[in-house]
Amino acid sequence: MRKIATMAAAAALVLATGAARGAEVEVKLLNKGSEGAMMVFEPALVKVAPGDTVKFVATDKGHNAETIKGMLPEGAAAFQGKNGEDIAVKFDQEGIYGVKCLPHYGMGMVAMIVVGSPTNLDQARAVPQVGKAKQVFATLFDKLEASKTAAK
Repeated sequence: MRKIATMAAAAALVLATGAARGAEVEVKLLNKGSEGAMMVFEPALVKVAPGDTVKFVATDKGHNAETIKGMLPEGAAAFQGKNGEDIAVKFDQEGIYGVKCLPHYGMGMVAMIVVGSPTNLDQARAVPQVGKAKQVFATLFDKLEASKTAAK
């Protein structure tokens, strides 16, 4: 009986540990996306739960992933990946995180990570963007709004 109780406790611990790790979502950094757009994160809009990890994969070299100044929840840690290298980021704090590829930012190579509830929506929208990134973010904010409306 003791052996069964020990095995059950061990199994529960393994399950609890797995759940605590959270999910991992992969975002590819591409020269050309599946819909033909150049210099993209794919997917460009990602929704995760607090504690989940997003792995930015430099599928095509010459790209990086880093936060956009002012476009992350208050108190959240910024991150900056190296060119041509993958980076895995665990997101613990709720809100919107703007992400860019520094070399291709003006070409619109940006992404939006939404962790839990978009608590800093107005702040994120107010961050000025450059070049084509402005258009891409407008589209991403529209998609976010549409998904919130559809969920109601």
